[in-house]
Amino acid sequence: MDNLSQHTVIKCQDLSIGYQNKKKTSVIASTINFSITQGTLVALVGSNGIGKSTLLKSLTAMLPTLSGSLQIDATEITAYSALALSNKLSVVLTEAPASKNLTVLELVSLGRQPHTNWMGSLTQNDKDIIQQALEDTDLASLKHKNCFELSDGQLQRVYIARALAQDTPLIILDEPTTHLDLYHRAAIVKLLKKLTVEKNKTILFSTHEIDLAIQISDKMLVMTPQNIAFDSPCNLIKQGSFDVLFPNEIVVFDKKTGRFSVT
Repeated sequence: MDNLSQHTVIKCQDLSIGYQNKKKTSVIASTINFSITQGTLVALVGSNGIGKSTLLKSLTAMLPTLSGSLQIDATEITAYSALALSNKLSVVLTEAPASKNLTVLELVSLGRQPHTNWMGSLTQNDKDIIQQALEDTDLASLKHKNCFELSDGQLQRVYIARALAQDTPLIILDEPTTHLDLYHRAAIVKLLKKLTVEKNKTILFSTHEIDLAIQISDKMLVMTPQNIAFDSPCNLIKQGSFDVLFPNEIVVFDKKTGRFSVT
């Protein structure tokens, strides 16, 4: 393994996340420890309401952490300006287009905003990066279509292309397969895997598709009320991390097949 692939992109040490105001501090999760190296696909899983979105918001500085250390490229996240951080990480949320009349090309081009001059003018280099992002996500033939004409799966690829156009080493996605059928869920996850392998991107995504994540992810973060486990899917299976995700009188995990089933 070369030095580039060993480079640590994101590192958490004794991190505590939650919500705080003048009267109350609500801790969602604490003692969070993990580090993710470049070119790694990481799935974040857990039951509804466990705090997956809170963790992602904390990792992207949308929500301040309560305590501990959170580093991006060996620098505390609080040391970055908003512009500097936008050159380190991009975020893909489940959202509606900013305008129904935006074309695919226009929406993907928004990813270049952190890099353009004060007039927002695109250089030839910007245009080349945008075109490459469209090709990497198989959207080049759709670039002149309006976003409202797209299927949910196509639109999700547009958001990923926008993140690619932003050209950051780290991409964080919140439920990128929501509202998609089985085929398109698998297609999106395979695309994320392809980007880690071919583009050396570091990608962290939350998902309810645990069976699929086990099959394709390099590492997984498993959130339970007791702790947050981080390891390869195989090691997490051996450790029994998936056994406690859901009440076993309803759903059980089969270690042999790596799948959940209803009891």
